[in-house]
Amino acid sequence: MTFAILANDTTYTYNLRGELIRQLVALGNEVLVVGSLLSFQEELTQLGCRLIDVDTGRQGKNPIQDLGLLQKYIALLKHEAPDAVLSFNIKPNIYGGIACKHLKIRFFPNITGLGKALEYPGPMQMLTKRLYRIGVSEAECIFFQNKENELFFKKNHLIKCGVQTVLLPGSGVDLNRFVPLPYPKGETTHFLFVSRLLKEKGIDLYLAAAKEIVGKYSNVVFHICGYCDDSSYQEIVSQAVSDGFVQYHGEQESMQPFYALANCIVHPSYYPEGMSNVLLEAAACARPIITTERSGCMETVENGKTGYLIPVQDQNALVEAIECFLKLSRDEQEQMGLSGRQKVEREFDRSQVSQKYIEVIDRKHDENVNGKALQF
Repeated sequence: MTFAILANDTTYTYNLRGELIRQLVALGNEVLVVGSLLSFQEELTQLGCRLIDVDTGRQGKNPIQDLGLLQKYIALLKHEAPDAVLSFNIKPNIYGGIACKHLKIRFFPNITGLGKALEYPGPMQMLTKRLYRIGVSEAECIFFQNKENELFFKKNHLIKCGVQTVLLPGSGVDLNRFVPLPYPKGETTHFLFVSRLLKEKGIDLYLAAAKEIVGKYSNVVFHICGYCDDSSYQEIVSQAVSDGFVQYHGEQESMQPFYALANCIVHPSYYPEGMSNVLLEAAACARPIITTERSGCMETVENGKTGYLIPVQDQNALVEAIECFLKLSRDEQEQMGLSGRQKVEREFDRSQVSQKYIEVIDRKHDENVNGKALQF
């Protein structure tokens, strides 16, 4: 069989879908990766993929450009004629789904988070709902990464009657790539924020907490890793660095050296996540986590055992959680991280996520071939 994977770019596809690709190729399938050709092109080719460059315009809101993306998908999928399409991210889900509906190709979208377009009421939400209803209407199965997203789709009637849904533990985490790292033993405690520098990811809360904690405690350092495309936040973070209460390391291709440095990962996000890959990776590296009671984040933490959960947009609660962590001994902090590793081994192994994909696709294929009525 030939599978086409539609996603925003090759970086996303390799980092989060590499295990799925390995399993598909190992079963003798051909895999096409469709998206912007960024990092990891060589690695994907070595896995056995064929790469096709399509710019999804992930940040764009121009309907004319989106119609152009739809036309590209239709032309490409008509030419390649894959047996099934697996899609990820909002625009590939919507416009890839419409293309598959038009061409009668088997379609399996993954809702990797609602995104701001669906999260916040208004004209954009109304338009996105309508587009999603069309895009996923002929899907054989829709994969969700958290229960809240699945309930949102059902409550807003975005799923056609008879379409199966499957809840996955996010994208899972590669437990062979992200392994337990030796826990830092020095006197200095290092906190780490990893994300694009967006307000909804909690960067303002992190900076404010860092300033307050550094003013009260010695031997505490706050680090930031992540891409910043907002000039206002570039200035804000630069000023925080100048003031001496954070260190900014920019975007990093490999996070392991920073996970090794960190005593604790802080992710005060209220962004509409699917499942936070940063938190899964950090926990796999045996690092404690402080994050919010937000779907897509809270599933990764057992409060008080593997880290701390705080209410969303609550700066005081964030400061209190950081202070609670600072009061723990190094042995207690290390044990918290090891408990987090055990949790991801039980619940978030990426190979299990990939295997679930293959099981669902195979079962659907058998049902189609045998003409069985689907039971949900």
